[in-house]
Formats: sequence, C-alpha cells, structure tokens
Amino acid sequence: MQAGKTNKIKKAVDVCMTVLLLCLMAYQVTGETLHEWFGIGMTALLIAHHILNYRWYKSLFRGKYNAYRIAAVAVNTLLLASIALTALCGMAMSAHATPFLYGFLPVSFARRFHLAMSYWSFILMGLHLGLHIPAMTAGLKWNRKVKTAVSAFFAVIAVVGFWRFVRNGIPDYIFFRTPFAFFDYEKSAFLVFAENLAALIAFTFLGACAATLIKARGTKRCVNGSD
Repeated sequence: MQAGKTNKIKKAVDVCMTVLLLCLMAYQVTGETLHEWFGIGMTALLIAHHILNYRWYKSLFRGKYNAYRIAAVAVNTLLLASIALTALCGMAMSAHATPFLYGFLPVSFARRFHLAMSYWSFILMGLHLGLHIPAMTAGLKWNRKVKTAVSAFFAVIAVVGFWRFVRNGIPDYIFFRTPFAFFDYEKSAFLVFAENLAALIAFTFLGACAATLIKARGTKRCVNGSD
C-alpha cells in the first residue's frame, strides 16, 4: 500500500514538473514574475523528485552497466547539472522571487548560462522521458497496426517540433552564440505552448528511439552469445 502511494506521488511530481517546464519555456506568455516563481516551484519539485527516487542513487554502484544503463545515468547526471545551473543563475538575476540573491554571480555570466542551461535542461528532460517510454508502454497490448500508427503520429509531431526548435533559433542559445533570448510577444499563447510541447515530444521521441535501439542491440547480443 505504501509503495503504491509513493508511486502515485512520484507520478504526480513528474507530471507537475513537465507542466512547469512548459510554462517556464513560455516566458513571453507568463511574464517575468511568474517565470521566477515557476522556477522556484520547479526547483522544489526537482528536490522532491530526487528524494522520492533516492533508491536510484543507492543502486548506482551496484550491478553491471550495460549500454542502456550508461545512457540513462549520463542523461540523468547531465539533466541534474543543467537544472541546478539554470536555477542558480536564475536566482542570481531574480528581481521578484529571490531578490536577496541578486548578483551573487556576475549578472552577465548568469544571464548567458541561464539561457543556455534552460534549453539544455529542456532537451535532456525530453531525452530522460523518452528513455523511460519503452518500459512505460511495455504492458500495452497493442497490435502492430496500432503501434505503427501511434509511432507515425508522434514521428510527425517530432519532425514539426525539431523544425520549430531550429526555426526559433534555439541552437544559437544552447551553443552560447546568442547572449539574449528573442521572444515573439505577438505570438499567441496557444501557439507558444504548442511549439514547446512539440519540441519536448521531439526529444522524448528521440530518447524513446534510442532506448529501443539500445535494448534491441543488447537483446541481439545476448541471443548471439547464447548461440
């Protein structure tokens, strides 16, 4: 009973983090004040997420590391680092949520890193979600036609998401080529969230494809080895 309750809490935290992530990426819709408080909420949820998943840390030095486990640990570690940097840099520029921390890092440094790390966090969050998709959908009793249709549907969204991601100039942010974000304040809130969701789905789709390929290769090696 306790384990079931914990799992429900974990899922609720994960859903809230995903929703907050989309809100955080919609700065031109939420505005500065809400953006900062959403960031504080995300930081609190991140801490809760890691406390709830403390067993994962205990297992890091146990068992063997296959390709999938290495990929998952690498993505999780980079995600934690990028979100931590995003939060720290955001607090160093905060004018509303944590004004007492303003300037504890050079603001020009904080602005550039906050911009880059926020989008790296977005990318890694999508990959993180995607790596878990095969396990989450393993129990679904879908026939081949349904699986193909669902995969094709999300593949189309992924293509659109990647296209908008590049079209909106995000690669310039993640590679530190642009120190300031440029927002289209005339774009509707619906379109902003739709584009962000499509981009998140794109990286989730990429992570799911990577997980499927890695596990398939691992299974093939096991079969060949047993022969």
